[in-house]
Amino acid sequence: MAAPAVATDDDYKPSTNRFARLAKLASLSARLSTDVGARVVKRFANKGGEDGSVSLLGQGAAEKLVATLGDLKGLAMKIGQGISMDPDLLTPEIRAVVAKLQNQAPPMPWATVREVITAELGRPPEEAYASFEETPIASASLGQVHRAVMKDGTVVAVKVQYPDIARAIHADLDNLGTMVSVLATTSRMPHGKDYFREVQAGLLEELDYQVEAERSRRFAGALVAFPDLKVPKVFDELTAERVLTLEFFEGETLKEFIGRIDTHSNDEKFRISRLLTRVTWGPFLCTGLVHADPHPGNFMLLKDGSLGVLDFGAIKQMSEPWTFANRKLFDAILGGPAYDPIADSEKAGMVFKDGEAARPFVATVLEIACRSVNEPWFDFAGASMTRDMRNHFLKNALSLGTIKPPKEAVQFFRCVGGMSQNLENVGASGDFRQVFAQINATAKQHGLPLSVSW
Repeated sequence: MAAPAVATDDDYKPSTNRFARLAKLASLSARLSTDVGARVVKRFANKGGEDGSVSLLGQGAAEKLVATLGDLKGLAMKIGQGISMDPDLLTPEIRAVVAKLQNQAPPMPWATVREVITAELGRPPEEAYASFEETPIASASLGQVHRAVMKDGTVVAVKVQYPDIARAIHADLDNLGTMVSVLATTSRMPHGKDYFREVQAGLLEELDYQVEAERSRRFAGALVAFPDLKVPKVFDELTAERVLTLEFFEGETLKEFIGRIDTHSNDEKFRISRLLTRVTWGPFLCTGLVHADPHPGNFMLLKDGSLGVLDFGAIKQMSEPWTFANRKLFDAILGGPAYDPIADSEKAGMVFKDGEAARPFVATVLEIACRSVNEPWFDFAGASMTRDMRNHFLKNALSLGTIKPPKEAVQFFRCVGGMSQNLENVGASGDFRQVFAQINATAKQHGLPLSVSW
């Protein structure tokens, strides 16, 4: 992994003024609009084909996007991370540029790192650790990671939060909240505010690394039946609200793997895709936990062949009704009792203005989402699931206004949608139905019993 250059001044600091941040985004939008507009016309004119071979961002626009969102950090940068995963919006070359947002943001200088650690742990890093590398090995939306060695010789990764990032997050949420309120009123969809509050609560919780430490332990517990999925150990004595000390994982990030995807055989890509499928659905079907920030910088391919999970700020506990409904859906696809897209979705918390009218729309959503489970042999390289789902929503915008998912669904869709993009970017083909069958069997054997009456 290429380490970010060490900052020597305060240029790394994100603006914390909501209007200044909004102005920067407005300026970026204006800068990108001409480039994106021309490329949209070219794509729809089929001059670049219908396979996404025309990127919606050019090289210069992508670099501007990275520079601006990298400086802003916070929520703005998280949105950029999501853009970098989309296999339909960007070509692999441009996606590699935007992927810098996943773990290569402008880092804070050593003096600031030292101040944060001293304030949080009550002693400077040279006293808290046997050694501490000043150059970060990764830096992203909320903080950066350094390699260190504990007094007993244990190698650890130390996550240090940017000092002003909480204020920047609040500024972004204030701006977003204003836009959501306007859209909810003008579109007559007041429940949009509920989804915003769900996102808001999750982002604010990510600022507390002690909460993240507890979530990492819970996620590790959800993986006990999956020995090829690993969570780093937390060292509580060296963890505080803005400093998190974890077991150091050695390996290649999924981002790096995707960056040289053409060098891998299909067997290797299928092996990695199997791990990604297991880390998405295994803990959820067993315990209801999902990892709602699945960008490729958050997963590491370890030397023993297992998959390491690196970030736990966005771990979400789904409700029993939602978890049970998905268990039943998978069971139905794999030969169990039938699943009713409307009646069973309602039991999971979905609200339909007219269930029967919504049935064709919901059936198509499930058909697209479950293709890799339904088919005995599936090719993610040509799947176009992300594109097909987006087009289905765009063509049926009126139907969306008559359906209200529970607010917890926001994080669930963030999890499974993001991982679907990862799988399309890896592009493996193989018997994914069998992978899901194994996960389903494991969940039946080791999953927590649910008390939902069905």
